[in-house]
Amino acid sequence: MIYIKLFWEFFQTGLFAVGGGMATLPFLYDISDRTGWFTHEHLADMIAVSESTPGPIGVNMATYAGYITAGIPGAVIATIGLITPSVIVILLVAAFLSKFHENKYVNGAFYGLRPASSAMITAAGLILARVVFFSGSFSNSVNIKALILAVILLALTNAITFTKKLHPVIWIIFSAIAGIIFSY
Repeated sequence: MIYIKLFWEFFQTGLFAVGGGMATLPFLYDISDRTGWFTHEHLADMIAVSESTPGPIGVNMATYAGYITAGIPGAVIATIGLITPSVIVILLVAAFLSKFHENKYVNGAFYGLRPASSAMITAAGLILARVVFFSGSFSNSVNIKALILAVILLALTNAITFTKKLHPVIWIIFSAIAGIIFSY
């Protein structure tokens, strides 16, 4: 039964998370709150692992969530659930591409989805910031260690000319090392 629930939850996430992997975060927080399969702290780990591994972040997060919920079969089923809506939509669009290509209603719908997608990604970023800087709640004290690391990283990636030009993989490695050193 857990596999059917996993598939359905991630199918819904894949169906409505328009705008890429980060747009799945509000859905994952909702799944966490409703099912208890994983915690908000697990989600922070999911984001770190998903951003650090090859592949689409949404698929990586679904795989990770499925794995911690129901092992390897859960990882496979959650991933299949997440990608199934996209596969269906792609097949439908490909079948009718010539009709949709110049349709003003379809173009209008996609134009309207842009702000919704941006809002979902912004909401995900704010939720993640709350988990990282306030240990999950705005009422808790500020996590000074996380705040200092974020300010240093922001300065190094945006203000200092030499470090601005470093490849993103270097920053992922540096961030992982900092996390290990500071036990974050």
